[in-house]
Amino acid sequence: MRGTLSDKLSGLIEQANLAAKEAKENGVQLTPSLVRGNIEKLSVFIGEGPELAFVQENAFVTDTHIIPVRVYSPDPEQALPVVLHYHGGGHMCGNIDIYDTISRKIAQAGHCVVIAVEYRLAPEFPYPAGVEDSQYALANYQDVLSGVNFNEQLIIVGDSAGGAIATTLASDNIDNSAVKIDKQILIYPSVDYTMSCASTEENGTGFLLEKEKMIWYFNSYFQDEDLAKQASPLFMPMAKNMPQTLIFTAGCDPLRDESTAYSHALIQAGVKVKQHSFEGMIHAYMLLDSIVKSECDETYQMIGEFINS
Repeated sequence: MRGTLSDKLSGLIEQANLAAKEAKENGVQLTPSLVRGNIEKLSVFIGEGPELAFVQENAFVTDTHIIPVRVYSPDPEQALPVVLHYHGGGHMCGNIDIYDTISRKIAQAGHCVVIAVEYRLAPEFPYPAGVEDSQYALANYQDVLSGVNFNEQLIIVGDSAGGAIATTLASDNIDNSAVKIDKQILIYPSVDYTMSCASTEENGTGFLLEKEKMIWYFNSYFQDEDLAKQASPLFMPMAKNMPQTLIFTAGCDPLRDESTAYSHALIQAGVKVKQHSFEGMIHAYMLLDSIVKSECDETYQMIGEFINS
């Protein structure tokens, strides 16, 4: 069933649909620079994050490259849970600067340390480069925490493509005794690169994120369509010892049904799952805080409660 848009978003969506129509009529082609610029424009709605006692630039240094990170803590003297934050953006755009407000609000709401990870992006670095960077951060996260106190609770959080990365890590580390993920928080995660769920069609036009763009994103990310199913977290192994999970879905999101299917699959595997749906919201609503403030505030509240439960 197609989602019913909140009145709060009608003006934005009307403008976005008009701009998309004009772009098609003028023959504008999608490029990495274009979509990166578009998410920069969208981020003006996110607002400012809270001031925190500790914010520090750092990096993981691998044998081949550097993975920049930004570390946040509301109380660097207190031993707090650690949250690894993987930003969204279709595996092609987004960065820790655009998501700075979200990282800050998670740190405040969850009273936790947040490590925002600047993983490599396609098409310059196609799959699995971003996943490999994210796994490296997961396995070595304590290396960038020299300036803050922390405890042993480890949580991963991601929205959209960042949610795909988080869910991939949850599956990839089922049998890894060296890495124990206690919880995962997924905000409208991308978990089915085959786009086989009904909402891909039902919500695939007119709600900002469209099926046509998703196909382009995924082709740029994989550069080999045969990888799509094996890289989809929905079809990856699941087990009872996977992290306790909180999932947020949006009623007007093309990814709505795959997120729900992933939730059901985890429950069948014996994982404790809590799912919450914002029926009138679109994909990427967390970047629109100034427009849908009450929904974003509720999301942060639930994230904070889940981290500290």
